[in-house]
Amino acid sequence: MTATVTTTRKGRTARSAEARRRRLVAGAFLLPALVLLGALVVHPIGYSVYRSFFDRGGDTFVGAGNFREILHDDTIRTALTNTALWVVLAPTTATALGLIFAVLTERVRWGTAFKLLVFMPMAISMLAAGIIFRLVYDHDPDRGVANAVWVGVHDTFAESSAFPKARPGRDSPLQDSGGGAFTTREPVRAGVPALLPLVGVAPEALPEGTRTAAAAPAEPGKVTGTVWQDFTRGGGGRTNTVDATEQAFAGMRIEAVKDGRVVDTATARADGTFTLSAKADGALLRLPAANFREAYSGVQWLGPTLVTPAIIGAYVWMWAGFAMVLIGAGLAAVPRELLEAARVDGANEWQVFRRITVPLLGPVLAVVLVTLVINVMKIFDLVFVIAPGAVQDDANVLALQLYRTSFGTDADPGLGSAIAVLLLVLVIPVMLVNIRRLRKEGSR
Repeated sequence: MTATVTTTRKGRTARSAEARRRRLVAGAFLLPALVLLGALVVHPIGYSVYRSFFDRGGDTFVGAGNFREILHDDTIRTALTNTALWVVLAPTTATALGLIFAVLTERVRWGTAFKLLVFMPMAISMLAAGIIFRLVYDHDPDRGVANAVWVGVHDTFAESSAFPKARPGRDSPLQDSGGGAFTTREPVRAGVPALLPLVGVAPEALPEGTRTAAAAPAEPGKVTGTVWQDFTRGGGGRTNTVDATEQAFAGMRIEAVKDGRVVDTATARADGTFTLSAKADGALLRLPAANFREAYSGVQWLGPTLVTPAIIGAYVWMWAGFAMVLIGAGLAAVPRELLEAARVDGANEWQVFRRITVPLLGPVLAVVLVTLVINVMKIFDLVFVIAPGAVQDDANVLALQLYRTSFGTDADPGLGSAIAVLLLVLVIPVMLVNIRRLRKEGSR
């Protein structure tokens, strides 16, 4: 009996020694990682928390003063508001687009190629993407793709004038009648050609195909006239006279107005001449403001109002592919018999998608959504690169404000550390939710 007990104790001792040896070996392998983790993560976090309770110089303890400053500083409050907007819009939009792309590309033969194109922006750094979209959102339609498309669509339905700078010259028979329109000083008469001279349009800005102006012939019972650029290149020429080399304003709209009512209209021909009926006899001729409407130059994508949504659009362009790939992998694991059974039972495609596909993809959608939420709370590169300096305060987010506060000529490390702590506090609940979800998934 004694020998048996002794043998059992020796076995336990040996197993205990083996366990200790295994723990020591594991600790030896983990030690470098733990040292790096402590040096690069734990120590900076601890020091940031400590530094957030001191003033700019780090000598005076201010307690919660830096955190109170966060609540009262308008720039930081704007950064908080924009960060909240990012958290709400960017992850949900990217996840929704990823879900749509993943579901639709399953049904097309070229789905793999489409997925490759959508995922390709993930290979681009945030800095490069920021430079790309800074050009995409350029206000000049000749440089910015977004405004080039927008202006093209706009001009399809509301064509801009070719004469936005045109105006009457000195001693012109035309006068400003308000609202951007010009009217003749005296009524016109049938059989007497009217002269409507304008200046102010650069020769190279005239519409393609513009011809030399011609003097309109007199026609009995009709009002005729010429509208043209009363300017001779190189000098010379006579004022209020159609000279040989002066250019016509083809396409200019002319209205005959009597007692405040338009009685007839005409459009200038290629040589600038026009003809009105006898109704125009005794009327004033008016060049309406539509002739001089400024060319539509597009939307101020990087103005104070739209800069944050525009940058969020750039982020979605980059990360929708990430969401699509993860959701596509989850979709491949969905049991096809469930989908087919629902279709056999009479469910349409929308019902199958809403009641079966989306619920089964719930865990994957949660992973994508939480990952993107954590990612956007630290967004910095895109905002810093895309937003022009004049509107950077309007596009500001917490990570960018942390950089701007902590570095530079007017740096305040205490306030910057407080912003870093606030950002950490905001990220921790999302991380805890993610960890809890992962543990729940692992216990199944």
